[in-house]
Amino acid sequence: MMAGCTSRCRQGMQKLIQSLQRLVSGTLTKDKADDELEMTMVCHRPEGLDQLEAQTNFSKQELQILYRGFKNECPSGVVNEETFKHIYAQFFPHGDASTYAHYLFNAFDTTNNGSIKFKDFVMGLSILLRGTLREKLEWTFHLYDINKDGYINREEMTEIVRAIYDMMGKYTYPALKGDVPQQHVDAFFQKMDKNKDGVVTLEEFIVACQEDENMMRSMQLFENVM
Repeated sequence: MMAGCTSRCRQGMQKLIQSLQRLVSGTLTKDKADDELEMTMVCHRPEGLDQLEAQTNFSKQELQILYRGFKNECPSGVVNEETFKHIYAQFFPHGDASTYAHYLFNAFDTTNNGSIKFKDFVMGLSILLRGTLREKLEWTFHLYDINKDGYINREEMTEIVRAIYDMMGKYTYPALKGDVPQQHVDAFFQKMDKNKDGVVTLEEFIVACQEDENMMRSMQLFENVM
């Protein structure tokens, strides 16, 4: 029974991501949205819809469609880390996305309770997909700040960078040497750690990314799968 529930939850997440892709690409038209909303039952209306609309960059219609992806197949309204990893791995079939998905899951799990509620998920997506540049960079900084002490150290950045290389796989990097991730971390720190104190602050992170477009793209990898 538990396996069946997990399977249904995965299917629901896949539906949610498909709806999300249409929202971002603009192919989810008003008529299509209206048709989907007609199929949405009252129980698929998220609690505090007006508050969520005010707190995010999504409309009520968009929020209801996204919420349906949770509730149709995941009656509990939450996603655990196992399901999150399974869905995220489908974007990177040639590599191992489990470690990066773990860190990404923790970034969405703002309450640190081992599950992502709809509000957590949609608040994060709102920033990543439609937030200001600073909002996106702040969210990305918190992803890299694994121990949540307000700084990024070399060990934390190395963990994330290695996870990214593992996720992209040998298909993308066929001749990747073991020391390449460390070389990238060294290059990042040389540009970011302005006062050379061994850690990167939020402001150092933001300034460095704004000054280097390539660095900014590499730091916001999550957006590329949406």
